[in-house]
Amino acid sequence: MLLAVDIGNTNIVFGLFDGEELKTHWRIRTERNRTTDEYWVLVNEFLRLNEIGPASILNIVISCVVPPLIPVFEELSQKYLKNDPLVVGPGIKTGIPILYNNPTEVGADRIVNAIAGFEKYGGPLIIVDFGTATTFDAVSEKGEYMGGAIFPGLQISM
Repeated sequence: MLLAVDIGNTNIVFGLFDGEELKTHWRIRTERNRTTDEYWVLVNEFLRLNEIGPASILNIVISCVVPPLIPVFEELSQKYLKNDPLVVGPGIKTGIPILYNNPTEVGADRIVNAIAGFEKYGGPLIIVDFGTATTFDAVSEKGEYMGGAIFPGLQISM
């Protein structure tokens, strides 16, 4: 199985996939000061509640916009799941060209959204994500990330 981890500023969402099928998912509040062990207790409990053994997780992918949590989840993956995670970030080959002046400035969440949107719907498309920030991203007909805009999210705006 694949454990996909989306670490955002407000929430962390875990998705557990068997092939292309999403088996289950969980959402917790992002806490920048939690330790690897504290996050593991939560993840392990979610797995246990769904009768999933940690050994069945063969791959882990992490998308993170909270840089201090990357080493925490890398350690969790290695220590408890005996797995080196794939961390989406600058330099990783995603298969989607980033037509942006400085591609390293584009957040992992926005790239993952572009890949998923293009995979599911093809292009061209505009992806809108209502999270802590509201983002608009454009993907070309050929599947190129063209750029976008970022605004305060609904909660922040209120």
